[in-house]
Amino acid sequence: MPHINWEAPFWGEGANCFRLGTDADGNAYIAVTGHEDRPLTDAREALVQLIQDIKAGKADHLL
Repeated sequence: MPHINWEAPFWGEGANCFRLGTDADGNAYIAVTGHEDRPLTDAREALVQLIQDIKAGKADHLL
């Protein structure tokens, strides 16, 4: 696994805590805090779009 520069944890409502990170090649990662050894990865643009869609309420039906 490449070296990932993790941002500070983001704490949402309840017990949800996530971290975002990037590697030297510009790939983006998202992981549950404490499980950074098993991140999701995709292109930075795809993760940005995912976060923007969640913030826009497009995933509210999943809650």
